[in-house]
Amino acid sequence: MRLGLRTLESRMVMLLGFAGIAGALIYAGVTQWPLPQVLVWMRQVGINLGTPAHFGFYGGMIVSMAFLLPLSLWLGHRVTAPITKLLRALEGAVASYRDGDFSFSIAATRRDELGELIRMHNALGQTLREQRQNLAQRELLLDTVVQNTPVALVLTDASGRVTYANIASRHLFNEGRTLHGLDFAELLSDSPEALRRAVESGEDALLTVEMDGGEETFHLSQRSFRLQGRPHRLQLFRRMTRELSRQEVATWKRVIRVISHELNNSLAPISSLAHSGAELARRGDTTRLPGVFATIGERARHLHGFIAGYASFAKLPAPQLASIEWKPFLDSLALHCKFTLASALPEQPGWFDAAQIEQVLINLVKNAHESGSPDDGVSLSLMVIGRDVRIEVADRGPGMSETVLAQALLPFYSTKRSGTGLGLALAREIVEAHGGRIALANREEGGLRVSLLLPLGPR
Repeated sequence: MRLGLRTLESRMVMLLGFAGIAGALIYAGVTQWPLPQVLVWMRQVGINLGTPAHFGFYGGMIVSMAFLLPLSLWLGHRVTAPITKLLRALEGAVASYRDGDFSFSIAATRRDELGELIRMHNALGQTLREQRQNLAQRELLLDTVVQNTPVALVLTDASGRVTYANIASRHLFNEGRTLHGLDFAELLSDSPEALRRAVESGEDALLTVEMDGGEETFHLSQRSFRLQGRPHRLQLFRRMTRELSRQEVATWKRVIRVISHELNNSLAPISSLAHSGAELARRGDTTRLPGVFATIGERARHLHGFIAGYASFAKLPAPQLASIEWKPFLDSLALHCKFTLASALPEQPGWFDAAQIEQVLINLVKNAHESGSPDDGVSLSLMVIGRDVRIEVADRGPGMSETVLAQALLPFYSTKRSGTGLGLALAREIVEAHGGRIALANREEGGLRVSLLLPLGPR
């Protein structure tokens, strides 16, 4: 509680005390002294005002009220005038804030509670001005970034009309003219059919269309959300032609390096052994020729297996999705490889191509055994997560280094000294064809964990 003479409370107490003392003095002056004595003296000198020489209680009260009423009006005006003035100023400030103008401030000349309120109001206005300025700068920065990004961005409302579009989208759909307020479906009527179908599907897509006399590859990303309580849809059209071309060149280089390395590993020994065989035949030493021919055949079979692996990767068919019961599927898998089931079977059946996923799991389990893990350390577990099922193959081998983990799932990356590493590449290709994901991670207790996340039903 604030004390002192400058507070409104203390001033009100002083004014009420002054009014009480003034009323008491007026009542005493009317009923006791000096008014009765003055009236008696005036009558003695011959002046008669027609008033009694002595006022009683009620008369004194009436005369006192006649004097106190103007005094009370004056004091009330003096007390409420600053508050009334402040309320009018605050009313104007609130009206300015409602209109978005935060430059309004009030002069703070008082040192009481009203002055403190004015200073707090001015500080609030300063804070709002700074926040509005920072917000405007961030909005300007965001708009500059969005407008100058090469990704074409189109935001439509519930009726399909464009509410926001950046420069790239204007050039893509309307020859550089504004799209605001236009029907996006009508704008797409002049676009390639593949692009229209991709937008109408409402899903993300990677598509190639004929534009400007050449092929353009786009990645379409679509999202629905509510803005200010109303449904909106955001479409992002990203040109992928250059990036895919660079990735294609990089992939071809990687493939050529792997094939060249494997061919050299096989053809160099074959050439050397052929030369040795010819020399032995010339010398007439036929006892060693069967070993030479056997080694040549082994290297030729290895090269054939290498080429066959790449051919199977290139000819991978689309998955034939179907409902799969877990127990028969795992019983069939156990006939091809050895593992320990580390979890209970989900009640909901799977939704995948049994032959392809079985091949993936066979490769992963064999990789786990070849890692050096003990047989009882190779486990397989299943867990339902929302609308997906996670199939996890784990081992107790040495795991993978961070470098290998970062590249193990890349196409044609070899993770073995002898072989091509196509098991993981095929696994990724098959899992992504099912609409799922594959991930690798080292286990804290040692070993590697490979997780497959597959949908539990059609989407």
